[in-house]
Amino acid sequence: MKGYLKAFLVGLCAAVIPGGCTKKENADLSARITNRNIPITDVRDFYYTYENINYNAFYQRYRFYTEDGKYMFFHETRERPNDYGWTTEEDRTAVGTIEIGEAGWAEAMELLKDGTVSRRKDSAESGDSGPWLYIYWKGDRDKDQVFDFASYGDLKTFEEYCRKLAEKKH
Repeated sequence: MKGYLKAFLVGLCAAVIPGGCTKKENADLSARITNRNIPITDVRDFYYTYENINYNAFYQRYRFYTEDGKYMFFHETRERPNDYGWTTEEDRTAVGTIEIGEAGWAEAMELLKDGTVSRRKDSAESGDSGPWLYIYWKGDRDKDQVFDFASYGDLKTFEEYCRKLAEKKH
């Protein structure tokens, strides 16, 4: 809910104050996230992937990333109703990429701030449906990239935020 309040306040500020808000009011890029105290300006990529290969197969990916100094959001949904197995590009029901700006980036990173980052582990175990969460940042040493939300509620808030962002921009 915090993200929605922030978006409302940014919109209100833009509507009420002539000339809108300053960059500092739009996006707090000085914030830090997770147990590793990662500055949000150091985050390059954040991936959320969920996949169910059982009946009513389903795949969902959300990605926040930087590209050429721009802050981007990507989403892809694949569905195979009444069927099993891995979904493919032919099963896509929604896909899109949008620029979200500094304010959108700060809002997305705010949703991650209480999570934790741990090392990748090699495993031969069979996986579950996920979600699998990875964060890539300056200093991750290609190892410290596995992300976990602080709570199930935080995960659900993030999923709802991404769903609404994808619907809004789809």
